[in-house]
Amino acid sequence: MTARPRFVCRGGFALTAPPERAFPLFTAAGERLWVPGWSPEFLADVDDDTAPGTVWRTSADGRETTWIVVESIPPTAATYARFTPGHSATRVRVRLERTDAGTRVDVGYDITSLDEAADALLEQFAQDFDEMLLEWQRGTSAVLAGEDAASVS
Repeated sequence: MTARPRFVCRGGFALTAPPERAFPLFTAAGERLWVPGWSPEFLADVDDDTAPGTVWRTSADGRETTWIVVESIPPTAATYARFTPGHSATRVRVRLERTDAGTRVDVGYDITSLDEAADALLEQFAQDFDEMLLEWQRGTSAVLAGEDAASVS
């Protein structure tokens, strides 16, 4: 068996709101407010989408991804595992730290390819990671400012 590539990406950005206001935007339901096309399908009834063990699915680019909340410490941290069959397995960590100006958001992706066909796509993802975080900052900042995030993206 050939070892598959693994990409570890880290970065961050600032928001002008405190962690208590920002944290909900990094949950399965909260991302609906600023991620175009984000439509999580919860697999069980969910009262709290931040509860560890919560599972949902998303679809993008013709691939279905299953997500699981691994850790949640509102309003400062969340860790998600996601699995896209035949494509990738990923751990996503979001950490929020209070600052004088609001919140520092640190994001980490630890992503492993599961198939040769995904290798180049994941390499491109890693190269574009900083740009993705700029989109995250624009979208979340717009929601926090009361704007329509779709008009900012």
